[in-house]
Amino acid sequence: MEPLTGGRSTVAEDREVGVPGDGAAGAGGVPPSVRPDLVALTGYHSPQVDVEVRLNTNESPLPPPAAWLDAFRSELSGLDFNRYPDRAATGLRAALAEAHGVDQAQVFCANGSNEVLQCLLLAYGGPGRSAALFEPTYTMHAQIARTTGTAVAVGRRTDEFLLDLEEVSRVLAATAPVVTFLCSPNNPTGRIEPPRTVEAVIERAPGLVVIDEAYAQFARSTSLDLVRGGTPGADRTVVVRTFSKTWSMAGVRLGYLVGSPEVVAACELVALPYHLDAIKQLAGRLALRYVDEMELRVAEVTEERGRIAAGLAQLPVDTWPSDANFILFRPQDRPAGEVWSELVARSVLVRDCSSWPGLTGCLRVTVGLPGENDRFLDALNESLR
Repeated sequence: MEPLTGGRSTVAEDREVGVPGDGAAGAGGVPPSVRPDLVALTGYHSPQVDVEVRLNTNESPLPPPAAWLDAFRSELSGLDFNRYPDRAATGLRAALAEAHGVDQAQVFCANGSNEVLQCLLLAYGGPGRSAALFEPTYTMHAQIARTTGTAVAVGRRTDEFLLDLEEVSRVLAATAPVVTFLCSPNNPTGRIEPPRTVEAVIERAPGLVVIDEAYAQFARSTSLDLVRGGTPGADRTVVVRTFSKTWSMAGVRLGYLVGSPEVVAACELVALPYHLDAIKQLAGRLALRYVDEMELRVAEVTEERGRIAAGLAQLPVDTWPSDANFILFRPQDRPAGEVWSELVARSVLVRDCSSWPGLTGCLRVTVGLPGENDRFLDALNESLR
């Protein structure tokens, strides 16, 4: 009988001569190289410097409510840590569905909003497909698209960081993206997309329109109504949110989307088994009991945002309206890098955005506690004098 290898003597010989694709390096072999399309990429980093006032990562300056922490500690002891978590995150999804007035089948949860975005692109993106975005915007939209092998079609915002519908139409017509990303309020500019603009993009887009609303609770409007049904394009509209900002739970890493049941099913298809642990599910479910406390935090941050904006208006910097928990500004007479370094020297850390597309000379400050905001304004004033 002829050997199954078609005349080759042994598997060992295959490895010895280095048959491509056998997965073994063998003696003298070398590790495989990174995918060629990833070589030029760099990871997403927010430099952490040892300072007294850290205002660079858009976290909440306030901890979760004490009552939430008490409830979390109490119920944590009842978790079966030797068992896998509820794969469908039933309780958390039901609570989110009730909070947003949608069906549970329209909610998908994951480890932070970034994993939600990754699941969307794993399901709908990939080689031969593209995702559209409009810079300057959240850098992880492009980063995650490229790591999933999805081409990125880039359009530009206006000088005021708003969407230009003619530019939107140009990009959509030229590339026919399967996913079009909007970020509202936009990070790092803080600008919200007017509802009519969002609706116009949905009308024009050939695929999904994913609206990243990480900062929506600070804003005047939301696109959730466009997902609830009865509106044109509802089945192609996805709203992504996070517990990191207004819920004061950045350390938990929990995010979710609200979309059509078909989109949820697609994300479940590519998510790893039991990807959302029981602790996250518990933390998120309990957080939804404290909406009033969350809204109070939003009001406090919004008030401080206005105070920072008023302070910046007295300094030689350019600023733009913000509907988020941060403000983008540009020193008029000093390089952004120098100002950033001088703020650090005064133990205040902000985000240097000056190398990001369309943001030459810009810095971004997160709204902190009143005393932290005072420190920032004083340090910036000293730096710009």
